[in-house]
Amino acid sequence: MSRTPLRLSLLMISIVSITLLSGCNSQDDSPVPLVSKRPNILFILADDLGYSDIGAFGGEIKTPNLDALASEGRLLTDYHTAPTCSPTRSQLLSGTDHHLAGLGAMAELLAPQQVGHPGYEGYLNQKSLSLPELLKDNGYDTYMAGKWHLGLTEALSPKARGFEKSFVLLQGGDLHFGTAPTGYNRGTYREDGVLVNVPNNFYSSDFYTDKLISYIGQSKTLDKPFFAYAAYTAPHWPLQAPSEYIDRYKGKYDAGYDAIRLARIERQKKSGVIPTDFQPSTVLPESNIRPKWQSLTLEQRQIESRKMEVYAAMVENLDHNIGRLIQHLKDIGEYDNTLIFFASDNGAEGFVRGAPKGFDNSLSNIGHDNSYTYIGPRWAEVSAAPFHLWKDTTGEGGVVAPALVKLPKQFRSEANLTQFTSVIDVLPTLLDISKTPNPGTQYHGREVNPTTGFSLLPLLENKTKTPVRGENFVFADELHGNSYVRKGQWKLELQVGGAVSSMTWELYDLSTDRGENHNVADQHPDIVADLKREYDNYSTRVGLIPYYLTPPSPDKFALGNPE
Repeated sequence: MSRTPLRLSLLMISIVSITLLSGCNSQDDSPVPLVSKRPNILFILADDLGYSDIGAFGGEIKTPNLDALASEGRLLTDYHTAPTCSPTRSQLLSGTDHHLAGLGAMAELLAPQQVGHPGYEGYLNQKSLSLPELLKDNGYDTYMAGKWHLGLTEALSPKARGFEKSFVLLQGGDLHFGTAPTGYNRGTYREDGVLVNVPNNFYSSDFYTDKLISYIGQSKTLDKPFFAYAAYTAPHWPLQAPSEYIDRYKGKYDAGYDAIRLARIERQKKSGVIPTDFQPSTVLPESNIRPKWQSLTLEQRQIESRKMEVYAAMVENLDHNIGRLIQHLKDIGEYDNTLIFFASDNGAEGFVRGAPKGFDNSLSNIGHDNSYTYIGPRWAEVSAAPFHLWKDTTGEGGVVAPALVKLPKQFRSEANLTQFTSVIDVLPTLLDISKTPNPGTQYHGREVNPTTGFSLLPLLENKTKTPVRGENFVFADELHGNSYVRKGQWKLELQVGGAVSSMTWELYDLSTDRGENHNVADQHPDIVADLKREYDNYSTRVGLIPYYLTPPSPDKFALGNPE
């Protein structure tokens, strides 16, 4: 497909657009118009971005480009991921459960009894479909820039799994700037499968955006759509951002955790992200690693404020770069023919970790290229508002992420999609809109896992309001022992091995308590038993191997967590 706009085509699109805009009201139920030719696809993945961080989901951080997308598209307010990043990424590209796709546990955290077993390879295995491979087979150009985290070798790289052009970080995280203290072991990068180094002027979000724009702009084909995967590493730790962005947030978080969190929740209610009668999760009790704002000294408050200022700066810079991608699509005349899907890979990062040696984490230096800090549990509760817990847990704050979709040639906002959706629905949805065949259980002569997600396209196009999973659907997940199973309105969950460990199954009625404040397991033993049976069925189906052979100590992960 030519990247140079055709005047006649644009004239026709403009006429149709004016007609549509003049005759429709926002958030009505009329079908969303689609272009007749196959659309481009831009999938944007943020890293550890919490539910309430961007403006469209209640945040105070300046995200005008994402907010503009939301004003033309639709929010997915109950969009689910795996509890951490690489399992989510495997589900995104394969359309099936991460225990089948090779990330039953993160590669860095495989338990001894899991090593060597199918589904626990630690990379996107060959029994998994790969979205870029399928789209490439169907005539798409395929590009990626950002975090891969699905295999370290060239044979496991994006090039080997269908991306024609790619520049990626292979591991789960790295510094965001190009310079590093002497002796620091940096992450590994590949461009088109070849090992490379990042330049000294590197800043992650800026650089990945430059790469994707160049890939799209370099296309020499005349009639091929593209699939571009922008897998940003922001705002994943360490907290690092350009100074001009940090300066914009000076003093913005001096009010403390509770005030910022409550303000976000009020905006969520006002905008309709959550119902006005929603009861937000109660914050966790105070402890030595989770002090309340009132318990902090002045110096500690200054440090905590500074960390969140840097985090906000990273998010605003991320939004700026998303805006650059969108503007490029407009400049080449492809914006109206591009589906844009934005999401985070999991909930906010919330555990307490130490910093590597050689970094300067003094107050004035936090956020610079030689600092290494995290937002910690209290700001994570703010980021996850109004939900319970954070990344690496199966509380709603760990497995519900912000997401939005703008269809091609969609010019008005649509009512929020409030039903349960999942990252495993992305592949079926993108195959559907691109008219790409789903190969089922055989692909290029090898047996593969079938997709288990559902296409959301009929919902997004307002062709139906029927839930894709039915009213009494069953959905389950597990990672590193933390588990949950949903059946309709009920959620049974288990947190093990950490400072938030419950060690017992807890039952929540999400129809009235999505904040997970009231464990009603004792009142409904029959429902608990039923959901445990459903979870056992799930475990058998995906070949789940328990992470713990014996119950872990309560402080197993109190001071750390996965990539």
